[in-house]
Amino acid sequence: MPEAAVSLIHDEMSQKIIDAVEEIAMEGGAATLTVRQILRKLDISNRVFYNRFPNIESVLDIVYRNTIVKIRTAFESPINIKDDFFEYAKDVVSRSLLVSYEVKMKFNQYIFEEDSLGELNRSWWTDEIKKLIIYAKEHKLIKEVDADTLAYSIWCFCRGYNADAVARGLPKEKAVEDFKYSFSFLLEGLKI
Repeated sequence: MPEAAVSLIHDEMSQKIIDAVEEIAMEGGAATLTVRQILRKLDISNRVFYNRFPNIESVLDIVYRNTIVKIRTAFESPINIKDDFFEYAKDVVSRSLLVSYEVKMKFNQYIFEEDSLGELNRSWWTDEIKKLIIYAKEHKLIKEVDADTLAYSIWCFCRGYNADAVARGLPKEKAVEDFKYSFSFLLEGLKI
């Protein structure tokens, strides 16, 4: 039967499966996650799982998308600068780092790979970063820069820093402190 013709069940059990996948992946990593682990954890049959999801990757995809929403929520806010734009930029980026750090532990490799494959995620982030760059340019706070190139570079820096810190198991407070320190040098180089 073609995949498009399959009618899957979406109910409370579907959410329990998604929650179980997230929990198991956070504990032991997504790479080794199996349907059998989910079946044992929830005490359900193959049929219960496969009536809702075609495979484990489809559930991981939902967990990934939910994770992205959590991380984006930490970053996404109207520009609200009370004092110092550069402190504001550092705080916004650090806040998203903190949320992603908490969510990505042990689920890091899967999310990092999905981020690399997903053009929508990259463009969402670079567009949000670009808004900050444009704000700073309009208010004559930074040098003249190519906003597209800079937004992409900042995204790569943040993403790479986060992936490495999570993979090495740095305590999140230390990771955020070191990140703010390093990111402040990038911001200093942009100031007029």
